[in-house]
Amino acid sequence: MADYIYSMETRLTPDQQNGVNLVQEIALRAGLNLYLTGGTIRDLITGFPIRDIDLSIQGNPLKLQKELEKAGISVQGVDEDLRILYLLMPGNVRAELNMTRAETYDQPGKPPTVAAATINEDLRRRDFTVNAMALSLNPGSRGLLLDPFNGVADIEAKVLRVLHNYAFLEEPVRLIRATRLSARFHWPLEERAQARYDAAKENNYIENIGKRAVGYELEQLAHEDDPVHIMRALDKEGWLKVLHPHWSMAKVDASELGQVVKTRQMMNDLGYSVEAGPIVMYFLTRRMGDKDTSEIQRMIPRRDFVDKWKRLESGARDLAKKLTSKEAGTPSRTWKVLSQASAENILFLSLTTKQQTVDQKLKNFFTKWRQMKEKLPFPEMAELRITSQLPEYQKVMDEAFLLLLDGKLRSHTEIMTFLKPYEPPPPPPPPAPRRGRGKAAAAKEIAPGGGAPAPAKRGRKAKATETPAVPPAQAPAIAAPVAEAKPASGAKKAAPTQEAKKVPVLAPVVKPAAKKAASTKQAVAKKSVPAKASKKPVKPNKKAAPAKAAAAKKAAAKKPAKKKKR
Repeated sequence: MADYIYSMETRLTPDQQNGVNLVQEIALRAGLNLYLTGGTIRDLITGFPIRDIDLSIQGNPLKLQKELEKAGISVQGVDEDLRILYLLMPGNVRAELNMTRAETYDQPGKPPTVAAATINEDLRRRDFTVNAMALSLNPGSRGLLLDPFNGVADIEAKVLRVLHNYAFLEEPVRLIRATRLSARFHWPLEERAQARYDAAKENNYIENIGKRAVGYELEQLAHEDDPVHIMRALDKEGWLKVLHPHWSMAKVDASELGQVVKTRQMMNDLGYSVEAGPIVMYFLTRRMGDKDTSEIQRMIPRRDFVDKWKRLESGARDLAKKLTSKEAGTPSRTWKVLSQASAENILFLSLTTKQQTVDQKLKNFFTKWRQMKEKLPFPEMAELRITSQLPEYQKVMDEAFLLLLDGKLRSHTEIMTFLKPYEPPPPPPPPAPRRGRGKAAAAKEIAPGGGAPAPAKRGRKAKATETPAVPPAQAPAIAAPVAEAKPASGAKKAAPTQEAKKVPVLAPVVKPAAKKAASTKQAVAKKSVPAKASKKPVKPNKKAAPAKAAAAKKAAAKKPAKKKKR
């Protein structure tokens, strides 16, 4: 069971998965069982693209219409007889929500008598084994695959097998459906199914086909990946005349349909979600008269589909006027106009326009301008620290792209001038290291032989009378130098200690408040310290020399002789 749930969650597009979840929540609140059925399960297993979502509910889906619309799901058509809702989910996802039912045919081709039934009875009324499978979406059995007719085996064998012998008699439209599916998948009919097909065609069962069934098949043609190939297969079997008496391959614009397929695929690769069905129908019926086209439009059950088909030409005209006006006078303005237009109008205009200006702008929109977008982001953006983390990053990218389209960001100077206002402020500096150490720790940092004291704490103002903190051991070294006492006569001069040699004399740091004390100390020092000899040589005064010598002799005679120590 888990394998099929995994396949569903990986094979469905995000929009399709979201639509299924919305319906599942509504059915759960209503207490109704919901199943994924029909062609959705077939495409899920085969690996083909899942075009439509087929859902079956054990109950009346018409009662859920208001709840579906509140959830954002558009109801495009209602079949009250068969109790079917034709839905358009967010993201242009087409879906059908039908009641699990049993059908009884009183006459071939006539509308059947419908009654509510279980999911197994609903699978028995279907056309082919590959379409008679269901996947439970209910909490108690989520992921359970119901395959009572072994449709998985026929998918592996790549054959189409009808469920019973009266399949083409009860619903002749199954002849057209068998041809369409066989041409799409390139699968042949199983041998007995082919025999019944030939018998139904020979007995002209197709005359009993109903208009409702024809309208359903008409719309399915519009959603084929290769509609021209399907149309040729139907024309070969003669079924185009059944869908409309005046329809043939001569009325089909095959060349434009081929271009529709290419352009649609290109837009899908660029991320556009295009509902190309109305455009395909336009070219399938392009060479038919207005009356015939109107008859086909009336048979299609989805009214919203028909409305889009009718508005194609007017929408393309309005878009062409904008592209040739001042509103699209520059490449950047043209980009804005096309970005705001619907994908369907862009696709249709690109296929039908005959104006060279419009055609060139559309080509630039799909090719040249998108290549210019690859130049972003600029290398200068990383230099200015403009990264995707900034809130304005996308705004900068959009404005830069528009200026790039107009040729206003060609040089490095122009790019820097544009980006400079968006440069974020520089990051804050790293926090300063914490300084929580005291005076004792700061004192330890001073080398034993002297060094600069540790800086004071931040924010601390020194007092006016405060002197620099100096360890007691080094206090004498910082004081002003004092004159050495002369040794007595005859005494040996003491050699300086080893400690005194190592301690350098540091200049005193005198603060303004301590100037008075410092001047007093200097005065004392001047008295005790002999004046240094001048470096310049002094010339001897010959006249003053004899007077100085006589004064020296008199002074020596007055001094008493020193007593000898006993």
